[in-house]
Amino acid sequence: MSKPDKPVPVLAIDGPSGSGKGTISRAVAEALGWHLLDSGAIYRAVGYAASMAGIDLSDAQAVTRCTETTRIVFRDPKDGGETRVVVNGHDATDEIRTETCGAAASAIAAIPAVRAALLDKQRSFRRPPGLVADGRDMGTIVFADAPYKVFLTASADERARRRYKQLKEKGLAVTLSTLLREIEARDERDATRKVAPLRPATGALIIDTTGIPVDAVIAQVLAVVQPA
Repeated sequence: MSKPDKPVPVLAIDGPSGSGKGTISRAVAEALGWHLLDSGAIYRAVGYAASMAGIDLSDAQAVTRCTETTRIVFRDPKDGGETRVVVNGHDATDEIRTETCGAAASAIAAIPAVRAALLDKQRSFRRPPGLVADGRDMGTIVFADAPYKVFLTASADERARRRYKQLKEKGLAVTLSTLLREIEARDERDATRKVAPLRPATGALIIDTTGIPVDAVIAQVLAVVQPA
């Protein structure tokens, strides 16, 4: 009798906004030659679609219907730049990275039916040779069976400074104090929601990235998958 195929390995990288998940996940996926799932972009895309449709984000049924009908496509860049996120035929890559869209994503992520509707879409990214999954409940819910789990964190002040730099580089008008308030509010929502609250998965390596060079964090994460 032939042995059953081994599950495609998954490295789940969870953590709050601004903890470095996106940068670290992309670098680790490239180093491993694995696929990458930016789950936050999926939630932001739905939040963007709902906002464009004028949907009240507190209307769970309307948001769920929007989730089920929204078309989200990830397009690899031709010039090695940022992956493009196309929502209902519109390139919304820049729009979904705003703090407004981040807040919308956090709001709809608290709706159980929305999370259920997006489960299969997220799990479809699990393809050979492996997947690096970046999000908030990758190791606790979406890929609970992942053999490798990491939780990145950083102080709220540090994360606000990082977001400020990113958004200013994109030419967006933001203030550090406003970003800090938004990040602290989002932390509270994500940690206290009834469904899939933000927390480290059991057995996850917890890394506080405050003041740590990116290369050093990448090395720590890679060591989880490729121990010396």
